[in-house]
Parts: sequence; structure tokens; C-alpha cells
Amino acid sequence: MVLLNIFDTTLPLTNPVLKFFLILVIILFAPIILNKIKIPHLLGLIIAGAVIGPNGINLMERDSSIIMSGTAGLLYIMFLAGLEIDLGDFKKNSKKSFVFGMYTFLIPMILGILSGLYILKFSLATSVLLASMYASHTLIAYPLISKLGLAKNKAVNITVGGTLITDTLALLVLAVIVGMTTGEVNTQFWIRLSVSFIIFGFIVMFIFPIIGRWFFKNFHDNVSQYIFVLMMVFLGSVLAEMAGIEAIIGAFLAGLALNRLIPRTSPLMNRIEFVGTAIFIPFFLIGIGMLIDYRAFFKDLETIKVASVMIVVATSAKFLAAYITQKTYKFSVDERRLIFGLSNAQAAATLAAVLVGYNIIIGETATGAPIRLLSESILNGTILMILFTCTIATFVAQKGATNIALLENTDTTLNDDDTKEKILIPISNTETVDELINLGVTIKSKSNKDGLYALNIVDNTSADGSADKQAKKILNQAAITASATDNLLHQLMRYDLTIVNGITSVAKEHKITDLILGLHKNQGISSSFLGDLTEGILTKCNLTTLIHKSVQPFGTIKRHIVIVPKNAEKEIGFPFWLIKVWNIARNSGAKLVFYATKDTMSFLQDIQSKHPITSDFIEFDDWNDILILAKEFQKDDNLIIVLSRKDKPSYHRNMAKIPIYLNKYFKQTSYIIIYPIQAGVFDTSKIDFKNPTFIEPFETLDEIGKTIAKLFRQK
Repeated sequence: MVLLNIFDTTLPLTNPVLKFFLILVIILFAPIILNKIKIPHLLGLIIAGAVIGPNGINLMERDSSIIMSGTAGLLYIMFLAGLEIDLGDFKKNSKKSFVFGMYTFLIPMILGILSGLYILKFSLATSVLLASMYASHTLIAYPLISKLGLAKNKAVNITVGGTLITDTLALLVLAVIVGMTTGEVNTQFWIRLSVSFIIFGFIVMFIFPIIGRWFFKNFHDNVSQYIFVLMMVFLGSVLAEMAGIEAIIGAFLAGLALNRLIPRTSPLMNRIEFVGTAIFIPFFLIGIGMLIDYRAFFKDLETIKVASVMIVVATSAKFLAAYITQKTYKFSVDERRLIFGLSNAQAAATLAAVLVGYNIIIGETATGAPIRLLSESILNGTILMILFTCTIATFVAQKGATNIALLENTDTTLNDDDTKEKILIPISNTETVDELINLGVTIKSKSNKDGLYALNIVDNTSADGSADKQAKKILNQAAITASATDNLLHQLMRYDLTIVNGITSVAKEHKITDLILGLHKNQGISSSFLGDLTEGILTKCNLTTLIHKSVQPFGTIKRHIVIVPKNAEKEIGFPFWLIKVWNIARNSGAKLVFYATKDTMSFLQDIQSKHPITSDFIEFDDWNDILILAKEFQKDDNLIIVLSRKDKPSYHRNMAKIPIYLNKYFKQTSYIIIYPIQAGVFDTSKIDFKNPTFIEPFETLDEIGKTIAKLFRQK
């Protein structure tokens, strides 16, 4: 009897276990099968939804569970767009986003109103509402572009910003048309809408970050952090609806609000992307597919006419907006494809508008049939428009994104084994493991997926049998932390007489390029520690060395104060440590505040102009006044100090006092001390900046290294 109930053959299926199994089968196999014939996996899920839906073979109904999961998927897409956007570029390109937003709103509005009035012979109210449906769009192709690593591309950044503008304006038009039809548009309507929108914006953009920073500081459980993020997404969406605007705007702004609190390389970001890509977003795409009714093509000539006009006008208007944006800002053809692919798909806001318009009855015919603001032919035409625009958008976006990704990979210099980035992280304390591994993931280059090494050194004179087990436990914890960010961690356990011998031997054996040492948050740093470090490790193996003390999660840092000594740019280690610092800014979203001399600052500003990050530059040339900086320090700041060794160009005698200053004035502050690679570690020979053998190693790093090499040649 139970088996008969499970395998009930009546359609549509009602057994929840069987329905969920079917959806998982579709999520798994639809992309695999359709990718073989070069159909984007996003489109594959939409097609699968159309096949199994009520208008296909009727395997499943588009019931409340599908609608709820699909709504969560749509909000997830908008949230990810806000979370992954580069806020520095977003602010820098805000004017361009506004211009594109107006292009992609006004052009469809103008063409839509004209086509509605003169081709389809609709009323003015119907034509305006129809045009607003063309103006809005859904970022259907965003997961595809993000998967190819182009979420921070300037064209994507501008398009995402423009989406916020055009969708807001389109939904405002919807609210006004509905209000005019029902007679509710008056002064009170505008005051209520304006006040509620301001209150909503203030809560999300100012209160959400405060709540988020407090939560991440005090609660470190992985599950709790993810549920908290999900709760904030839906809270932002609920507040948006309470303010009289669409939930997708709230989800996007929630992403912006939490942007700086969730580093790009953190385990939490990996979980957010994984769950969204694996579950929520596919549910949304399948739900969209279930709306598609191929029979609408054959219902009547009016439906075919309306659908054809809607498809042509919506697609041409969005292409025209993308084309004008390309010419205005001199984008490439592939960047135009990204813009058009992201902005052409009609789904969520369009569907909301057509259902609202369809349900508004403005009169009756002589026979008593209701006259709707948007007729049934428009409703059917909208479903067909969703199918066509989503198909076009995914193909175009995939082509543009693939071409750009291939171009970027072609431009990247591949490192051989001698220059490949390898980061060694000695670990001995379970309390500091996670933060040290997260720092390693944050500073490494994007392409480096297997260059992290965790080391635990066991005293080979010790008779303690539990030392091995403790070492393996700590190394396993480090591997789990790294794997949560999709990075492979090499676990190394070594028996040695001293920690220094163990580190230097492993560094040489594995050709390590960078070393991260950790301090417990309750432990200070002593002059003897730095002395042992410089004499013991750095003179035996030439590494970029970072000493990290963490008193709060890295994602909750607002600013990184970077103190750079005079002549730092004249040392061979300059580009190597600078790339690490640049990666901190790029992966965490926090601001860098550089304190440096005028000459060094000029060098840094040249690099910043070509590789923009959120940063400030303050002239500072006297290490005798370094304590003055303590007054400029704010809560949630992290201090980064670049040191040097005696007889090197950037050395200053006050560097020896740094441990005293840190222990006395920065006891409750997170900090990173950086020892750069030094030219002539065993001698004091002068560096020849015109020598190609000095410059060429920089070019193997990444695009910043190439920029630095070019600047050296110019100078």
C-alpha cells in the first residue's frame, strides 16, 4: 500500500518526496545533457521546467512550494549581485551605472509606448504599463557570468548598478499606473512612498552593517553565520515590500550592506554561493520554465501579433541601450554582449507587472465580459517574451563571458615551479588556525588553488606520545578550513630540534615564496622574537614574511592602515608584498590607508590608477613620529607595518622599537608585520633597477606585477 502511494501514477505528481527527487534529477542532468549541445545550463533548467510543467507533460504543478523556492532563488540572485559587486568600482562607476540605467529604462519606455499606441492600438495607460515591462529586466545570466569569474568586470558592475535603477523606475511606473487606475495617486501617495523609501534605505544601508559586524564578531559558528545572512536577505526584502517597492530591491541592497563583511575568499562566501547555485537559483529557473505555454503560439492571431511585437521591441530596445553604452564608454564587443545578456532577460519584475495589470478590471463589454488593463493576449505574449528573451540573454552572455575569460587567461603569465606562489603557514594553536588559513587564502593570487602549506613541527627529542595526534588534529582543522574555500591545503608534519630549523628546511624543500606566522590575540610581540626571526629564518631563506595577530574576524575590519617606509619601492621585495596587500583590499572590500613618503606615494598611486581599490594616501616621512598615528586609529582598524633590515634602503632605526609600540599602544588591535624579500640577503650590494634580471620576476606574479615592472622600466 505504501509503495502504491509513493509510485502513484496520476498526474500531476503529489508525493513530495517524488517531486523533490524529480527536481534534483533535473538540476543535475539538464545542464549536463544540454551543455553537450552547447546550450547554456541556465536555459536548460528553464526548458526542463517548461517540459515538466502544467503546460508541458504536466508532471508537476507550479504550486506554492515551487513559487516559494523560486522567489527565494530570485532574491538570491539579486543578493549575490549586491554581495559580489566591487564597492570601490561601484562607487567609481556610479555615474556610468546611472547613465546605463537611464538608457535601459528610457529607450524601452519610448519604443514601448509608441509601439503600444500605434502598432497594437492600446490605450495610453496600457501602453505605458507595457513599456515599463520592457524596461525592467532580471539578471538571469548573472550566475553564469559569476561562475566564469567576471563578477567584478566593469561592464558587469555597471549593468548591475543600472539594473537597480531601471527596475526601481519600472516598478514605480507600475505603482503609479495602478494607483491612477484605482484613483489612489495623490499628494499623500507620493509622501508615503518617499518617506517609507527613505526609512527603508536608512535601515538597510546603515543599520544592517552594524548588526552584521556585531554578529560576525561574537558568533563564529558556520551554520549560524549562514542562517544569519539568509535572514538578513529576507528581512531586507520584507522591509522593501513594506516600503511599497519590490522585494528584489531589498535583496540587492542587503547584499550591498553586507558586502564588506563577507570577504570574497571566506568559507562563508563559498557556502552562500554554493547553496544558491545548487538549490535556490535552479528552483527559480525551473519555476520560470513552468510558466511557459507553447500553445499560446496557436491560440489566435492576436496573441501571435502581440507576442511578436513584444519580443522585437523588448529585445531591440535592450540591445540599443547596450550598444549606446558601449559607444559611450568605449567597451569591447564582448563587454557589450555582457551588458546585453544581463539586461535582456525578462522574468521577475515583468511577470509581477503583467499579473497586476491582468487582475485590474477597468470595465465590461456589452456581454458582461471584464475589460482588463492588460488583456489575455498580453499575458500570453509576456510568457512567450520571457522564453525568447531568456534564451537570447543566456546565449549572448555566455559567448561574451567565455571570450573575455579566455582572453584574461591568455594574458596571464604561467609560473614555473621555481616562481610559483607557495605560502607556508606554521600552526601550533587551534585558536589561531582559522584566521591564519583565512589570511593565506586572502593574500594568495586568484589562480593559485594548491599553493597553501600548513606545517606543524614536533620536537623530535620529546617523549610525549600525544604530540603526533595533536599535530594531526591541528593540521586536519587547517585542511577543513581551506577546503571550505575550495582550496587544497598540503599538510606537513615535521620532526626537528627547533622551530626555526623546521621552517627553514621545509621552505627550501618546497620552494616556499611566502611565510605567515601567527601570534595569539593575548600574546604580545617581543624584540627577541623579531631578532630570532630575522637572524634565524630570514637570513636562511628569502621569503615575504607576514606576522599576524588577530583580535577580530578579518571580515569585520573596516580599514587597513598601511605604514610604508621611505625607499620601500627601491627594494626587490616591494612588488611581492604589495600584491599581498592589494589582494587583501580586493578580497575583503575594506579600505587601504597608505602612510608613505611623497616618492613612494607617487609610485603607489600609479599602481592604484591602473588597478583601482578603495584607498587613501597620506604623506608620512618621519618614523620618529610614528606614535602620532595611534591617534588616527579607529575601532575595527587593522595595522599593517612594512619593516626592513639593517643596511637596506628602507631601514629606519626606529623599526627596532616597533614591538614596544605595538605592545603598549596597539594591544587590542589586529596587526600584520611584513618583512619583504630582500636583495642581497647575505650582502649589501646595490640594486640595479635597469637590470632585466631584476625586473622580469615581477612579471610572473600577476597583472599588478606587470604594472610594477613597467613603472620600474620607466623610472
